Amino acid sequence: MTAIDSPSSAAKPGVGLALAGGGPLAAVYEIGALAALAEAIDGLDLTDAHIYVGVSAGGIIAAGLANGVTPHQMCRLFIESDVEAIDGAPLFKPETLLRPALKELGKRARSVPGLLCGSLLHYARRRGSLASSFERMKEALPAGFLSGEAIETFLRATFAKAGRSNDFRKLKRKLVIVATDLDTGKAVRFGAPGWDGTPISVAVQASAAVPGLFAPVEIGGRHFVDGALRKTMHASIALEEGVGLLICVNPIVPYDSTAEPRRADAGRRRGARPAPARKLAGGGLLDVLSQTLRSILHSRVEAGMASYERSHPHVDILLFEPNQDDAELFFTNIFSYNNRRRMCEQAYQHTRAMLWRQRKDIAAKLARHGMTLRLAVLQDRSLSLVRQTPARRAVSQLGAVLDDLERYLKVGPRP
Repeated sequence: MTAIDSPSSAAKPGVGLALAGGGPLAAVYEIGALAALAEAIDGLDLTDAHIYVGVSAGGIIAAGLANGVTPHQMCRLFIESDVEAIDGAPLFKPETLLRPALKELGKRARSVPGLLCGSLLHYARRRGSLASSFERMKEALPAGFLSGEAIETFLRATFAKAGRSNDFRKLKRKLVIVATDLDTGKAVRFGAPGWDGTPISVAVQASAAVPGLFAPVEIGGRHFVDGALRKTMHASIALEEGVGLLICVNPIVPYDSTAEPRRADAGRRRGARPAPARKLAGGGLLDVLSQTLRSILHSRVEAGMASYERSHPHVDILLFEPNQDDAELFFTNIFSYNNRRRMCEQAYQHTRAMLWRQRKDIAAKLARHGMTLRLAVLQDRSLSLVRQTPARRAVSQLGAVLDDLERYLKVGPRP
């Protein structure tokens, strides 16, 4: 966690919240971390911040908080699949994110005959290179294989209920969802003046459209993709609003397979053995690409935090993120129901442990904003976020054993 000192002030600037992306795993981690913060910090209301900034999956959580949905309600809705968590909210299933982009795939398929005829005609007329004549066939490749319409539909239905809104202009607090204009490469702040007419659900869909995976989202004749292309977290947007305390959650960090796991971390399951590690190159292309992307995203977070310290020395900034030795977080299959529960609980316990380890430093900074740490809450090891019934606990323990076995076979023993 990073904290930037600020001098005492008679005024009481607002609180800002910046949430980074990283796919479904990021949203699950942020829910757990934010739930821990909500319980442990007296005077902090995460549904009453001055400004919310969300990028990609972080936009989902930010939009929920700005609509008054608490982290605990999100846990029940997204993790527990409890349809009674939020009045009138539909049931959300992460596997709906794997729906193919049928419109995009169909459009590209229909273009194949024309592109093929054009290529053959070009080759017949010019008798040039076969490769150059058929180069235009690359246009048949889809701009994305999956559709983000499921999350847009879910959010639209959730925010349509009384007390919530899918309109940036009708929210009580400021919400900014960042996406990238595909044709210019520039970041666009949905929710800011001039960009606040777009429905929140559509803006979130655009911000979470990972290039190459999800089809770009068309808004007003322009196409938008993941907001993390320019910056990982865009926390500077909140700083521009003059907040005095900025809370950042970055769920994506590179994995250090050479580090000794923190066995004392309260986030690990009791009695569980730390996941073994090995050289990531042995895991194949997906592990290499995952580590590469994580390293790029995290390096930008580090650079951003350093620059904020210079440009806003009077602001307290708290950054919460996972440990880099967390193999379980790196290798987990987030679409597994049991894994979602474990990841959310792990994020919750890890954040509690972090708050306790750095309680003196954090308490001093929170005091400048009229907040205090609930030390009794942090000391209570019986607290958990994910609810457990005896039957569910037994199933969860069995699933955990099978997951550990699968992960061991994949990762291999430590050299």
